[in-house]
Amino acid sequence: MMKVVDSAVPMACWSCSVAHNPSTLFCPHCSKIQPPASGDYFSVFSIDPRLNLDLATLEKEFHRLSRHLHPDRFARASENEREWSLADTALLNDAYRTLKDPLRRTEYLLKLMGAEIGEENAAGNRKDPSRAPADLLEEVFELNMQIEELQMERKAGGAEDPELHNQLAHAKEKFEGLVDEVDRELRAQWTAWDEGNDAGRLAAQKQMVALLDRRRYLSNLVREVNETLGV
Repeated sequence: MMKVVDSAVPMACWSCSVAHNPSTLFCPHCSKIQPPASGDYFSVFSIDPRLNLDLATLEKEFHRLSRHLHPDRFARASENEREWSLADTALLNDAYRTLKDPLRRTEYLLKLMGAEIGEENAAGNRKDPSRAPADLLEEVFELNMQIEELQMERKAGGAEDPELHNQLAHAKEKFEGLVDEVDRELRAQWTAWDEGNDAGRLAAQKQMVALLDRRRYLSNLVREVNETLGV
């Protein structure tokens, strides 16, 4: 069964004792700043976990909360309130950086829902054929050969074959195109997750984990080609 985000247990405001969501940065009754939120990044902005976000609204809310949390507003407040303004500001910044970035937002929500985001396609695994997606085995093998050949030419101190550079540049364009394809597929899965029931969300979750692994591998290939070409 798919893991779901736990419902927040209400807590009492330290100043007026009115109950509120523990992810609230300010008491909705007396407007006093609250201790660092214990919820997730979405609840910091009072939004439900989802992948298709209105980034303009997110940015507007970020700036609004940032102004209210600014340490200068708490210069004459209690020591606790001053400390909370700094801690809440750090939390707000982390939440905003994560949610505004499509990939970080996707990984964060998947982890929040209990998915394991693997690092099996991390840098350094290019030469391990077992790490390559099945449909890319031939291209990855050819890329390995081209990179090694160019590296051998450089070690030998001879002139570099311009055709090798062209082949690597062409491979880079292809892999960048495949990265773009993955991004389009991820966006489609965002909608499937946002609008789906439990079964639909679980299926979308599995697809997104696989797509992120594929994207990581492809991005590493592009980076290695760039490093080899010195671009």
